[in-house]
Amino acid sequence: MNTSASLILCFLLGAALTLAGAAAEAPRSSESVRPNILWITAEDLSPNLGCYGDAYARTPQLDALARQSVRYSRAFATAPVCSPARSCLITGLYATSLGTQRLRSQFPVPQQVRGFAALLREAGYFCSNNVKTDYNLRDEPAFIRECWDECSAQAHWRGRRPGQPFFAVFNLMTTHQSRVSVWPQEQLEKEVGAQLAPEERHDPAKAPLPPYYPDTPEARRAWARYHDCITAMDKEVGQLLRQLAQDGLAGETIVFFYGDNGMGLPRGKRCLFDTGLQIPLLVRFPEKFRSLAPGAPGGTTDRLVSFVDFAPTVLGLCGVNAPNHMQGAAFLGPSAGPPREFVFGARDRVDEAFDLSRSVRDGRFLYIRNFMPHLSWMPPERYSDASTFRRELKRLAGAGKLSAGPLAYAAPRKSLEELYDSDADPHQIRNLAASPAHEATLVRMRRVLREWLLKTRDAGFLAEPQMWERLRAGGTPLKIAADAKQYPLARLLDAAELVGGAKAVPEQMKLLRDPDDGLRYWAAVGLHAAGRDAASARDRLRQALTDASAVVRIEAAAALAELGETGDSLPVLERALRAPEPEVVLHAARALELMGDRARPVLPAIREVLAQVRPNEKTGGDLFMFIGFSLESAMAQLTTSQPERAGPPQDKP
Repeated sequence: MNTSASLILCFLLGAALTLAGAAAEAPRSSESVRPNILWITAEDLSPNLGCYGDAYARTPQLDALARQSVRYSRAFATAPVCSPARSCLITGLYATSLGTQRLRSQFPVPQQVRGFAALLREAGYFCSNNVKTDYNLRDEPAFIRECWDECSAQAHWRGRRPGQPFFAVFNLMTTHQSRVSVWPQEQLEKEVGAQLAPEERHDPAKAPLPPYYPDTPEARRAWARYHDCITAMDKEVGQLLRQLAQDGLAGETIVFFYGDNGMGLPRGKRCLFDTGLQIPLLVRFPEKFRSLAPGAPGGTTDRLVSFVDFAPTVLGLCGVNAPNHMQGAAFLGPSAGPPREFVFGARDRVDEAFDLSRSVRDGRFLYIRNFMPHLSWMPPERYSDASTFRRELKRLAGAGKLSAGPLAYAAPRKSLEELYDSDADPHQIRNLAASPAHEATLVRMRRVLREWLLKTRDAGFLAEPQMWERLRAGGTPLKIAADAKQYPLARLLDAAELVGGAKAVPEQMKLLRDPDDGLRYWAAVGLHAAGRDAASARDRLRQALTDASAVVRIEAAAALAELGETGDSLPVLERALRAPEPEVVLHAARALELMGDRARPVLPAIREVLAQVRPNEKTGGDLFMFIGFSLESAMAQLTTSQPERAGPPQDKP
């Protein structure tokens, strides 16, 4: 390992001594003067609350909490989907640094990287989690055991010893995408609607639709359904706060309320706009700990806050030093650092949908760099497509009946770069990346994003099978990404930035022969994205069908199929579909799904592999479920019958 990589590892992995020091430097004062911490997390929630100015919302409990709290107007998740966001929350490191940025990928993390709740336990805190974990890493059961005294649907601060300070987490599922978008209406009424009085329901006719949605009855029903779920969740928050007061603990407890990522509606969750990353955040300080607050009750702060800041913040409030490897900084309390200038976001594979985009936002501008611009913001997704509203958006887009705002989300391709002025355009629908008046801002945000990618050693620029290949000798993605020989990130970024670029084909043809399979992968992705413009690369792509890297072979085969050559490419994809590695199978299944009717000769293999996959969906890990999603969709396209799985796909958290 070179000197630079060694220094990076020393910085990122020097946790052992730091953690020991953290435990040793826990508060020397009695337990009674340390605050309790209560986290109330709502799934898939944007700031659509009354206290955030949403006049359509009915959130009396949260509005009352806001009057007692400091309200954060610029708080952001680091990923627009749960697992990578939770990986960051519990460790204080970006999922892109840990290699945990892809949904349910199960990569290992170093033993020195521990959940911050484990440090609180060592400092004498009782830690309970009710109930979701979903930290997106290997050996999660052991990780959970170290973090939590109790982790179950019954976990509660009431399980602690008398007088023991606590850190308690409650995860509220009522606003999750499943309830908001996926469940049939009958199930929603039984599980959520039954909790609401008639006057608490939201009238679709009065729904104030945002401009990125078409004004249709289906859109109005979706917006009303989302707000009904928010009102039901609001009641659950009120119940928890009443329990805290009944136990005589409200005066001893700092309360956080926040969402785990953006709303579970189209253009929210899974996207890097504010609708996918911005979350509500309320923090209530009792009088006893008011000196730790950044402002008076009922006040608002526009300080930028990122999920990577949450772990060091809670540790600081509890008097525990944050390990040096944590990448965020406390945003309140005695250890609060200076306000941050930027927050960052990452979109990667979610379920069967591959993608790679990164974002940076300051107080005004949002910049998004799409490294796979040939893929839509709204690609086929078996789970999300159970939403009747999402299916309507697809129909309207296909019929050419969407205006510019909704079409930007539903279009078949994304822009290479996106730049939005969030002050002038709060819904972020006018892309200013090509505006001469904003060129200086574009250049600045582009530079800031690249510096962050390099500094934090973003591990996402290798495909999952390639990362697993490098891990055969041991280690973790964090360690691999710190080694410039195994992971030449600057060169990988250069290759990724060629995808979708004008006149990039000649350089991508050269890269297709590079010794590094990561660079060859991005060359193949770029030629696939180029479509017919890659015609001059036919011979080079045919040669790549025998590449040593499975994902290079798969992308080369998909690129040739785009050029009308399926005779040699389909057998390559069929062999990959039968590979022993589920990560390779998923790549092949997705390529065949997106190929449409051109994949018809492989239909028997698709049917056979799907039958083999289904028994493993519940016992073999989530990747088998995602493979099933792709193969079922491919089957639906290639046969006249309906998909073999009846009804909406398996409900998943």
